[in-house]
Amino acid sequence: MPERRRIRSLPDSLRALRTPADPAFWRSPVRGVRFTAVLGVILLVGLTLLFVTGLLSYAAYNPDLNRVNDKTPGKGWLGFYLFSWPTGPHWLYRLTQGLHVTVGIVLVPVLLAKLWSVIPRLFALPPARSVGHALERISLLLLVGGALFEFLTGLLNIQLDYLFPGSFYTLHFYGAWVFLAGFVAHVALKMPQAVRVLRHGIPRGRPDSLAAPDPLPATLSRRGALALVGAGSLLLLVTSAGRSFDGPLRRIALLTPRGGTDPGPGPNAFQINKTAAAVRITPSDTDERWRLTVRGPAGEFRFSRAELLAMEQHSAELPIACVEGWSTSDQRWRGVRLSDLAALAGYPDRPPGVFVESLQRSGSFRKAALRDNQVRDGRSLLALEVNGAPLSPDHGYPARIIVPAAPGVLNTKWVETLTFGEL
Repeated sequence: MPERRRIRSLPDSLRALRTPADPAFWRSPVRGVRFTAVLGVILLVGLTLLFVTGLLSYAAYNPDLNRVNDKTPGKGWLGFYLFSWPTGPHWLYRLTQGLHVTVGIVLVPVLLAKLWSVIPRLFALPPARSVGHALERISLLLLVGGALFEFLTGLLNIQLDYLFPGSFYTLHFYGAWVFLAGFVAHVALKMPQAVRVLRHGIPRGRPDSLAAPDPLPATLSRRGALALVGAGSLLLLVTSAGRSFDGPLRRIALLTPRGGTDPGPGPNAFQINKTAAAVRITPSDTDERWRLTVRGPAGEFRFSRAELLAMEQHSAELPIACVEGWSTSDQRWRGVRLSDLAALAGYPDRPPGVFVESLQRSGSFRKAALRDNQVRDGRSLLALEVNGAPLSPDHGYPARIIVPAAPGVLNTKWVETLTFGEL
């Protein structure tokens, strides 16, 4: 108490000279161990879900299949791969990546509030009081730096305004592992304390280590501050989650590029990522002179669109789900089964994987590899029509790949060549 009175008796001119390393510099009455602990538990659940769904997204690209699928070269043992990505349920990637992006957006206010609540400790001096304290500060650097980097790169990618030099996939992948190292260390060090505080409160006689020693008059309670953070997260949820749904929710997804109404009228009026014009696909590339090349042990074959339409046609109702988190509802696709084209190429019984090449000449994923389980699934098509009409140029006319549960970038548009065989 004497110390608190002495601090409060200082003139404002002297108090203004205090540095962030001085605990009395921070005067918000909201900061406190319990407030931080509540935010920490929310982040523990949310960030764990983010990391798991991020690993699932990595797996969905089948990174060990072919180097064109893997945008994280030199990853070493960090790129462990536990299972081949399945084709069912057909909405699997729509769910996992929708969760990954939506949870990431919703956690932004929680993350910022958590960083704000502990910012006095980031300036504490001396930087390290012991070896254990030094390790804790290093883990905190990895945690804070990794979290800010991951959220910033992810949000920029969602907004289709990625500004960092280098591939998003590579930087986001390595950033995730840096973040995880700090996250695991921080949870191991701080979770027992957080649980004790939430269950039993601060022990009697012990000071609140995060409370301001010279707080300003309260204008908002800690419960009110938590409610404000929750309201911010709810607002972000309402204005972003709809990009994964149809109807009213999509129309109020104001904070995402794939929100709003579907583009244009007609059977092709559903979301796209890259337009034909954006990748310099011209009408002369896709007119009657276009041919699909199919290669395999039986030789090389070339088919016009009319010849493909004359083959046995099959239908499948499948969504498109993109790494940015947006997706469409199930669209009715019609075309030739990939397994039937594999049979023509020389694999009548158990088709292998296929290497797909697009007319697109530049940009990522103009080439992609699909696994044998994807080729064998009867819903995997070389699609020629959608919703009862020919594909539009922006949806991949004259032919595109559509595969259940696959990321949108593996559903190659403007297909030029299919090569069946070992990948």
